[in-house]
Amino acid sequence: MSDSEEPAASGLFHFPFCLQTATLPYPGKTISTTSSPVIGFDSMATPEEKTEMSAVVGRKLWWLILGRLITALILFLLATLWNHGANSQQSLSKILNVLSIVIGLTITYSLTQRFSETLFFQARLQLAVDVLLVTWLVWISDVTQSPYIALYIVIIAVSSLFLGPRDTVAVSVGCAVAFTACALAVIFGSGRSASPGVFDNSISQTIQSVGVFDIAFFVVGLLSARLADSQSRSDVRLLAATQSLASLRVLHERIVESIRSGLVTTDLNGRIYTFNKAAEEITGHQAESVRGKDASIFFGEMKDHIADSVRASDTGEVSPRFETDCFTSEGRRLRLGFSIAPLFSESSETTGMVITFQDLTQVRALEETSRRQDRLAAIGRMAASIAHEIRNPLAAMRGSIQMLRSEMEGVSSQTELMEIILRESDRLNRIITDFLNYARPRTITQSEVDVGELLNQTFALLQHSPEILGTQSIEEEIPPEPVITVADAGQLKQVFWNLARNALQAMPDGGTLRARVEVNSHNRLRIAFSDTGRGMSPDQVERLFEPFSSTTGGTGLGLPIVYQIIRDHGGTITVSSLEGQGTTITVELPLDGSQ
Repeated sequence: MSDSEEPAASGLFHFPFCLQTATLPYPGKTISTTSSPVIGFDSMATPEEKTEMSAVVGRKLWWLILGRLITALILFLLATLWNHGANSQQSLSKILNVLSIVIGLTITYSLTQRFSETLFFQARLQLAVDVLLVTWLVWISDVTQSPYIALYIVIIAVSSLFLGPRDTVAVSVGCAVAFTACALAVIFGSGRSASPGVFDNSISQTIQSVGVFDIAFFVVGLLSARLADSQSRSDVRLLAATQSLASLRVLHERIVESIRSGLVTTDLNGRIYTFNKAAEEITGHQAESVRGKDASIFFGEMKDHIADSVRASDTGEVSPRFETDCFTSEGRRLRLGFSIAPLFSESSETTGMVITFQDLTQVRALEETSRRQDRLAAIGRMAASIAHEIRNPLAAMRGSIQMLRSEMEGVSSQTELMEIILRESDRLNRIITDFLNYARPRTITQSEVDVGELLNQTFALLQHSPEILGTQSIEEEIPPEPVITVADAGQLKQVFWNLARNALQAMPDGGTLRARVEVNSHNRLRIAFSDTGRGMSPDQVERLFEPFSSTTGGTGLGLPIVYQIIRDHGGTITVSSLEGQGTTITVELPLDGSQ
């Protein structure tokens, strides 16, 4: 039936009882807002819609059960007060019987509501029983003169909150039929004798009164049906709009959480409001622990940065990029690149700031590695030529001193000075040898080696060497099974020796050196050396692998050689250090020895 063919319920009231549909925006689909009955569920509704509607109807039924009991108690109290002076025990007994019936029905309805899901049937059944109960009250209280006739109107009005338009009209018709049947039964003397006063007026006047009541029931029913129809559509549309907004919110949250850049929103005072998952992964801080804190804990003083960003936004320019250092929850220093944009409300008013940032630590480390390699290559070429030029006159000088020393007898100040010259020339020769080893291209002899076994051998030599003090200890974390990689065993031993020796020298007051061997999630071998020594400043860490930049008093060539060996094996070496808290140097190597 089309809208133009909707049947009229009466000459004055016209109701669109046919189904009407509308659509609302919903991410990925369209929600139908079919104006089905309030308790009846649209067969095309989604499971989520049906669940939500079921919960709403369940709450309404609880209110119906509770409201019925409260109404019965109020009627009992009013009847008690009204009949107290009249001393009508019979009337009170009848009301008490009704109250007992309502209490029994309340218990029955409550159990049914808890253990049954037939909500539509329960609502219809309860309203039908209510009509019968009110009819009995009217029957025992003089029918047309009964004060309980008004309860019919209450039932019709309440039905509009639970049933659809058709069912509401049906309830009004049922009330009219029940009341008319009672009146006719009394008029024609069927079933009971009329109480005194029932027929004080003529039968025609009584019939007119019954007709007026019936018309009132129909009018209230039609108005309630209109209310039910409007409420049905409003409820479904409200539910659809609520679900649409909830879905949009979830979609936006998922988009924010799926962004691989860190995203932070703040209020105008710079306090953090949103902290997405990528931000948690980058900084190591949880959103709950930083929400409400000032964003400067990550990005430093931002007053000038915000001013520049707002100016760029107002003029339509590209938002400027900034860089800063921050520390993770574990104390590791990060290099962050970030940009700031104003956050606007619907009224175009600035309500906060949106900060997007990325971890540039690895990028800057690669740039620094590239620069360091260029510097080391230049130094290496220069060192190779200088070393040869120095070694030749040094050998001549040392030979001459040895000949002079052999011609002198006894011990004198001259002989002691010659011994000093010989020792220092030997030291200078070792430096030149290390320099040549550093600058000269190495030949790698690769073979399968057990890294754990190499580390054990290195530490065994170190334990019996004068390098280790009595206040120092060495701990190893090596897997019980062999850790095999393809590498030059001799060069790896040199790497382990230099790293362990440097760690011990960084702990002059004692401490613990820990070495850990593991295979990470990227199928690469990781060897970490951690000490509890004095640590290094950021500037020292940056120059750690440059020649002659020793922090322990050595020649300053041990770690540059380590760096070259690891690079030649296709690996990486990273340093994490805090002054006063120690240093961790991590070496990563490919398990298959590929470079």
